Amino acid sequence: MPVRIRLQRHGKKGKPFYWVVAADARSKRDGKFLEKLGIYNPNTNPATIELNIDNSVQWLVNGAQPSDTARRILSYKGVLYKHHLLGGVRKGALTEEQAEAKFNAWVEEKEKAIAKKEAGLNKDKAEAKAKALEAEKEVSEKRALAATEAANEEVEEEITEEAVVLTEEAIAEPEVTEEASPATEEPVAEEAATEEPVAEEAATEEPVAEEAVTEEIVEEVVPAVEEKAEKEAAPAKAEDAAKEGDTEEKPAASEKKE
Repeated sequence: MPVRIRLQRHGKKGKPFYWVVAADARSKRDGKFLEKLGIYNPNTNPATIELNIDNSVQWLVNGAQPSDTARRILSYKGVLYKHHLLGGVRKGALTEEQAEAKFNAWVEEKEKAIAKKEAGLNKDKAEAKAKALEAEKEVSEKRALAATEAANEEVEEEITEEAVVLTEEAIAEPEVTEEASPATEEPVAEEAATEEPVAEEAATEEPVAEEAVTEEIVEEVVPAVEEKAEKEAAPAKAEDAAKEGDTEEKPAASEKKE
């Protein structure tokens, strides 16, 4: 029965991973297998490979033929190299200890190369991340500058609009003052008209004051004049009274004679 070491597909669409199996060459790709030797996941960087080296070497010794992809995987993990060393041991060119030492040295070098590659990949990843952050920072700064420029432009537009409005108002103010000047003259005329009645009232108040002064003078002079008149009229009244007394006495005398 011919045996093939090949890959058996698993996983979902777009993200496959594979089993490394030893299966009958006449069976289907994803059908029955004789033994699972390891896994291969190409979705990671570097690819993840886990393999049972001793069992894989034994299947090669038994005559199993790997597929092209399986051969590259076996070579990457050192299975083919170990199979070659075991061939030299069978021929007597090497001892098992020497073959094992050479294989271990090869594995160490391979692991160092893999670690170096992983370090380089991590470094590249970090640099790419830093560049992406710088690019995002530049974009954010540009957006901030654009926003500030837009805000400044809006402020300048508002300032220019306010300046235009102020200039228009300044231009319109002289016209308004010219139009308002007749209206201001009318109140002045009205004030003048109001001042004239005030002057008339003041003029009328002056005669009233003069009349009050004359009345006071008259009140002071009249009693004195009356006193003089009474003094002058007193002798006349006495004479009249004497005359009246004489006339009354004459009839009385005539009555006595009778």
